[in-house]
Amino acid sequence: MNIAKKVPHKIILPEDKIPQQWYNLRADMTTKPAPMLNPATGEPATVADISPVFCEALAKQELDDTTPYFDIPDEVRDFLAIYRPSPLVRAYELEKALGTPAKIYFKYEGNNTSGSHKLNSAAAQVYYAKQQGLTSLTTETGAGQWGTALSMASAHFGIDLEVYMVKVSYEQKPFRKAVMQTFGAGITASPSDTTSVGRTILAERPGTGGSLGCAISEAVEKAMGTENCRYVLGSVLNQVLLHQSIIGLEAKAAFELIDEYPDIIVGCTGGGSNLGGLIAPFMRDKIQGKHNPTFIAMEPASCPSMTRGRFAYDFCDTGRITPMAKMYTLGCGFIPAPNHAGGLRYHGMSPIISQLYHDGLLDEARGVVQTDVFEAATLFARCETILPAPESAHAIRGAIDEALRCKETGEAKTILFGLTGTGYFDMNAYQSYHNGTMKDYVPTDEELAAGFASLPQLTTSA
Repeated sequence: MNIAKKVPHKIILPEDKIPQQWYNLRADMTTKPAPMLNPATGEPATVADISPVFCEALAKQELDDTTPYFDIPDEVRDFLAIYRPSPLVRAYELEKALGTPAKIYFKYEGNNTSGSHKLNSAAAQVYYAKQQGLTSLTTETGAGQWGTALSMASAHFGIDLEVYMVKVSYEQKPFRKAVMQTFGAGITASPSDTTSVGRTILAERPGTGGSLGCAISEAVEKAMGTENCRYVLGSVLNQVLLHQSIIGLEAKAAFELIDEYPDIIVGCTGGGSNLGGLIAPFMRDKIQGKHNPTFIAMEPASCPSMTRGRFAYDFCDTGRITPMAKMYTLGCGFIPAPNHAGGLRYHGMSPIISQLYHDGLLDEARGVVQTDVFEAATLFARCETILPAPESAHAIRGAIDEALRCKETGEAKTILFGLTGTGYFDMNAYQSYHNGTMKDYVPTDEELAAGFASLPQLTTSA
């Protein structure tokens, strides 16, 4: 199939075109995400309620449903300029291999040492913590991209960091630990015996590989028990999707340079940060009736919060000490299988993404097994010479499936997907796929029911 290369492989905006503001999609949503609830009172949380956990500027961003744009501080933009703007890439070789009339583009966020999009929010969160005069931060990390990004930002702005890394990833990805330590972070495998909630989880589930919910509980407990310290989170929260809107804003500006617009936008979803950031300005167009792109969320079948979860209030952590959010969830007590989905092993989904999906604005969610994901990752790597992270490969799977559908129908649609990061620390997973030892796991209805049993029973009308 002969594909005329009228568009460059890479469309890179000039550095002075790095967005000067983040876009807050909530301001344009007709139905706002339900308010976060104070677990002690069951009432909507206030800035004062969540400021002991998050620094104050971030607490304000978290609860703001009306301000459409927030200025990006100059110090944050200067840091972002080290690796941004990130390229919008035309996947010509993948198109050729598939024999599809579709045009496939990806927004590549892996061109920094963290290897992912996570640095976009890490820079902002550490900056605001430093401005408040905090001296240390705690966080959780799954596959390690967020912990790596936050360690980089913490080193840049000069603040101490303690990372609770999900134990199964801690064991699967030792080199992630080395990178975080290079940037000065402390790392603890979670659940651990260093916190009360960690010891409780270990007593209830001996030998568990942990989960993001467990690690969040430990990080929050550590932050609240440490002077001049706060907790920061790399996904799920409204503030994180706000910071990640830089992905979609750059992508939209790059499409404008080549006078194109995507028909289909695909992203992987664990907590929702990259998908939310990628789709934000395009979703605004859909809400305002300017365009009508199709949005597809891809998640692991082993942790199917959108495809098999419930839209309900739930705790954001296993230890049930965080505020409650209304989201698609498997229950805070759900512990996913120790597979290679890595950062997509969270029990819930961003309240923004959840509300959009519930309202039908986010068109479809698909759960895929990991062997199908790595099949897509391998094809993409051979075609485009980038080894994708397992998380990113979920989006690649969705984009390939849509491109093959275009091949069947003859439609020349434009597909955009988010390539959120690289897979160079995931070689055990690739090795497992290639030697045939990788197993697919899909939770049974009975296993999901056990997670749903952990959902809080609310007495409020929220």
